[in-house]
Amino acid sequence: MAIRADAASAVARPHDSDPEMGAAALRTDPARARQRPLPDPKPLTQHGPARVIAMCNQKGGVGKTTSTINLGAALVEFGRKVLLIDLDPQGALSVGLGVPAQNMDRTIYNVLMERQTGLRDVRVATDIPGLDLVPSNIDLSAAEVQLVSEVAREQTLLRVLAEVRDEYDYVLIDCQPSLGLLTVNALTAAQGVVIPLECEFFSLRGVALLVDTIDKVKERLNPSLEINGILATMYDSRTVHCREVFSRVVEAFGDTVFQTVIQRTVRFPETTVAGQPITTWAPTSTGAAAYRDLAREVLAP
Repeated sequence: MAIRADAASAVARPHDSDPEMGAAALRTDPARARQRPLPDPKPLTQHGPARVIAMCNQKGGVGKTTSTINLGAALVEFGRKVLLIDLDPQGALSVGLGVPAQNMDRTIYNVLMERQTGLRDVRVATDIPGLDLVPSNIDLSAAEVQLVSEVAREQTLLRVLAEVRDEYDYVLIDCQPSLGLLTVNALTAAQGVVIPLECEFFSLRGVALLVDTIDKVKERLNPSLEINGILATMYDSRTVHCREVFSRVVEAFGDTVFQTVIQRTVRFPETTVAGQPITTWAPTSTGAAAYRDLAREVLAP
């Protein structure tokens, strides 16, 4: 799906001169109004090659890691094999799945920087059958500097992914909250981008810059890159602000916005402590149902 940078700029600015901004949102829940039935995906007869999706937003705290874990787990429920790649030196994805990456000798850093180390050497199986993880820790922070001197440095992740793509149906990359070289590597390796976006105005301010970066990567490095969609996170229909922001995002980006929204819930912090996806920790919760719906949208033809 194409997103114009001028549309991103428009959504990033509150329109002070528009007293009617969000008027419809004040009367009803704009997210609920967009809900449509989502069919279950068809079962697979074989696995691979994987579609690579980068979970990307340069602003932190918008739900990238939570969405990566739970979208991956929901895709597994629909019979897909999924590989999660932690491309953030903070290692939150690894922590969220209960993997002690800080104590590991080999992580994604070694795969990127050492020719003799492959993804098969560092990936670990999670407690969810069919869901594997390539962990990360603080060592990865050095890769951003060390990759600068490498030939074709933006394509390092793309090259190392080649050895395992036939084993999986989806590879989800949890990007760090920046638009540096690691994130560019993720965008170069991906066919799609999911942009988690917190429903508040400060989160909207960086959308134009992110879309511009995606456009540049598409033009110069990865012509097959497209935006799968914008995912509204931390949504609370009880607040006027959330409803206004969501209405503005839909107004600017239209069908590029997933109809699935991720509501605020105390269940998500609980899952981080438990080291499990919400689909197994609280399988009947609204959060688990939302990520299953997101998986249906991602899998839709």
